[in-house]
Amino acid sequence: MEMTEKLDLLLERAREDDELKQRLLDTRKSINPLDDFCKIATAIGLEMSVMDVVNQGEEFYAEIKRSTNGGGENSPDLDYQNDEYSIFMMRLEGVK
Repeated sequence: MEMTEKLDLLLERAREDDELKQRLLDTRKSINPLDDFCKIATAIGLEMSVMDVVNQGEEFYAEIKRSTNGGGENSPDLDYQNDEYSIFMMRLEGVK
């Protein structure tokens, strides 16, 4: 299963389970938020590591940069565009 699929499935499960949603949101207060996030996901059967999440964000951002300005050499750094954890948290906050 691709990392994007795992994150989408995790979001869907959090939508259905308020306790899971809160546990994921609470990782933002942790000393090691991304590590704790991955441990929660792995514990419910969506195995992921810190590097999996970081790499997902980096790959996505690299694709954006390659598609602009002739390869992206002159494109500005976009805040949070390569931070998959922060993007996930923003999406999770919007879940009702």
